[in-house]
Amino acid sequence: MNVAVGMSGGVDSSVAALLLKKAGHEISGLTMKLWRDPSSGGARRNACYGPGEEEDICAAERVCARLGIKLHVFDCAEEYEEAVLRNFRDEYLAGRTPNPCVRCNPMVKFGVLPEAAHRSGLAFDRFATGHYARVEQDGASRRHLLKKALDPRKDQSYFLYRLSQAQLAAALFPLGGLLKSRVREIAREEGLPVHDHPESQDFYDGDWTELVRQPGAEGEIVDGSGRVLGRHRGTWNYTVGQRKGLGIAAPEPLYVIAVDAARNRVVVGPESETLRRSCVVADCAWVAVERLTAPADVQVKIRSGSRAAAARISPQGDGRVLVEFAAPLAAVTPGQSAVFYRDDIVLGGGIIQSAAP
Repeated sequence: MNVAVGMSGGVDSSVAALLLKKAGHEISGLTMKLWRDPSSGGARRNACYGPGEEEDICAAERVCARLGIKLHVFDCAEEYEEAVLRNFRDEYLAGRTPNPCVRCNPMVKFGVLPEAAHRSGLAFDRFATGHYARVEQDGASRRHLLKKALDPRKDQSYFLYRLSQAQLAAALFPLGGLLKSRVREIAREEGLPVHDHPESQDFYDGDWTELVRQPGAEGEIVDGSGRVLGRHRGTWNYTVGQRKGLGIAAPEPLYVIAVDAARNRVVVGPESETLRRSCVVADCAWVAVERLTAPADVQVKIRSGSRAAAARISPQGDGRVLVEFAAPLAAVTPGQSAVFYRDDIVLGGGIIQSAAP
């Protein structure tokens, strides 16, 4: 089978390519060029987007040379700007906290990149990445299921819930059944030059507020009654649940309760005021089912690093879902994704629109 592997220059995608080649497949490497400012210097830390891109491409080339496969590099900067960066800016300026990886995966990494490779004449049957997740086809429904990885600390199914059935049908995740520690061992044993490559820290190699910052956007920090407690440096610097960096002296710790971009205000309060019993989720994408037709009991993750929590989801029309938590959750953040699970299967998910105490 011909398999194209999305290569980032990191250990995970490199081992994914290695395992597929050892399994007897014909492998090609694919890499995206996203960065457009070569004058900004070298990398400050490992990330998907930033001035360290050329170093990552060189690392991917070294791995491909070691494996005896060809690396194909495609310029996807224009599509990335339109699909990911513009949305990132717009969401922060609207007072929401987006997750760019959730948007990039279906639209760019599993969309634009393999499509560009096909248009170039490269023939392949499946597209593989180094994501920690699993895909299986359900025998009864014939739907392709997205499942958690074996390693709970590395599971990335949260970031992949918006992949379409066609994308899941073509996807291969060779690392889904491995622990990260074993992946590094394999890289060392096979002499891959990236075996000690550092973990990716963020999507942007630098201060991400550079992508959003607007001059003269300072405003008020207020409590729930509207009393002015301080000044903020631009609403995009704040997210629901944030405690550090508020610059306010108070008898008890204060947290961001809401970001009111329309009034250019950041609302703060005690930790108890961050708790929410429900939220409305919009723009839902369903994986294990075609759509939600009746209330269902699920486990929900309201951010990538959170623990799954018990909840009931109910369809509300217009692609929206009401999520009622079994126990109140802190920092339910508009703009983040709520992803619904049944055991280790991703049912679907959507974008948090609003939350209620």
